[in-house]
Amino acid sequence: MPEPTLSLADLDATLGRVLAPWVRQLGLRAEQVDGQGVTLRLPFDASLRHAGGVVCGQVLMAAADTAMIVAVANALGAFRPMTTVTLTTNFMRPVIEGDILVRANVLRLGKTVVFGEMELSGTDGKLAVQATTTYALL
Repeated sequence: MPEPTLSLADLDATLGRVLAPWVRQLGLRAEQVDGQGVTLRLPFDASLRHAGGVVCGQVLMAAADTAMIVAVANALGAFRPMTTVTLTTNFMRPVIEGDILVRANVLRLGKTVVFGEMELSGTDGKLAVQATTTYALL
């Protein structure tokens, strides 16, 4: 497994610098980094739930997309402008409360295209969301 190129502090600084203000309000923080990708923690907040009482899918998709941004930055050694081309999300079970761990792995890093996968789970380790993505490096 390749060594990570960025520290947890570097990843948190990237989150603070490149995200839209509303995404920063989610409070995502770097939890782990290695040569394959990163893990972020999405702290639970009851305001993330929709009327059905579960954390809404838009929040989970934003967290997954954000985790991949910093996973790609880690793979590149620094943030580089990029855009999401595809994001396919599978919701496997609802999240009602508790922090969510968001793991993003870079599967293939090309010169202009990146492929990745993300898994979101509760702190109990149970998988709640699985996603795959393609990014274009700008």
